[in-house]
Amino acid sequence: MNLAISERLKPLLKQIEDFVSNELIPLEGEFFHKPFKDLVPLLATKREKVKSLGLWGPQIPKELGGVGLTLVEHGYVSEALGRSPLGHYVFGCQAPDAGNIEILHMFGTKDQQQEWLEPLAQGKIRSCFAMTEVDTAGSNPTLLEARAVRDGDHYILNGRKWYTTAAEGSVFAIAMMVTNPDAHAAMRASMFIVPTNTPGFRILRNIPIMGETGSDYASHAEVVFENCRIPKENLLGREGQGFKLAQERLGPGRIHHCMRWLGISARAFEMLCQRANQRKIHGDGGTLGDSEITQLYVAELAAELHGARLMTLSAAWAIEHLGMSKARDEVAMIKFVVANVMNRILDRALQIHGGLGMSDDTILAYWFRHERAARIYDGADEVHKSSLGKRILRGHR
Repeated sequence: MNLAISERLKPLLKQIEDFVSNELIPLEGEFFHKPFKDLVPLLATKREKVKSLGLWGPQIPKELGGVGLTLVEHGYVSEALGRSPLGHYVFGCQAPDAGNIEILHMFGTKDQQQEWLEPLAQGKIRSCFAMTEVDTAGSNPTLLEARAVRDGDHYILNGRKWYTTAAEGSVFAIAMMVTNPDAHAAMRASMFIVPTNTPGFRILRNIPIMGETGSDYASHAEVVFENCRIPKENLLGREGQGFKLAQERLGPGRIHHCMRWLGISARAFEMLCQRANQRKIHGDGGTLGDSEITQLYVAELAAELHGARLMTLSAAWAIEHLGMSKARDEVAMIKFVVANVMNRILDRALQIHGGLGMSDDTILAYWFRHERAARIYDGADEVHKSSLGKRILRGHR
């Protein structure tokens, strides 16, 4: 297993790190205090600059205009971009578009790819992914209730979804709908491309996240499908393949998530150390960093961060070389391990910053609000742990 940074990646990674530090982190003050939609024109110029540098779409295949990195290579990039909440968006590898690009590239028809994939990969349009429902357990998508019923050459969609990230401003949604309610649980649902201007598709609201509603890309919507009529050609793959497509999307997606979380963790950890060394707490000039309890925090968090990083890179290598089915346990592990490491680092960093950490004068409060959900979305910690434990015990019988 070779987890070293490849020779082709080294210069690219340096460019990306410099761009994040010099072009994006300085914009964070505006990001905190303006609606995201007001920043879109400025961020569009940054996106064009990324394209001119040949850094657009690090995970996107070259034939679609991207860099075409491997999953391990993109893991390092995702970590670098994760240092700023603007990173992935500006480089064209933001969720949910990244996952939708993968699905359309693997399973879309030529017509679907021409109409939806190509402009999405080029950053000309945005998309959203509608799966989680208000009244069913998000960690068990076999319980979905939203329906798609065949009607001649069309499907009619009805249902309500929420936490549909970035629905505001999206040109289309990929929606998971039940098509075969009497089939085996894993064969009940299918995926559909739903243009957001389809009559009957409606955004009810952007959901406030700990008091922050958000706008445009930086939002999570509750959406409704009311007799949405779409052509049968908008079915992705075959009927009943929805869960299969979702698993193909979620495996690499969790690597992207976890490496982004590690980028957040690394920056928050650096901020913690800097604050501890600067914050005087005694008249003789003693700082928080001189406190033994702070030193214990720093040592423990450094070890956890290092371990989480190696676990994630190992899982990425396993997906690439062994396949998703054989990497399943490693992917489950990193999902709850990395999310918890990140949350512990954010909590300690905020604690060390004191009142400053609670304000929006630093990025910590933003991350604290929005990244707590890492232990919930894509399957709650408890679900991943239970499933993993069951598989491990089964292997020892």
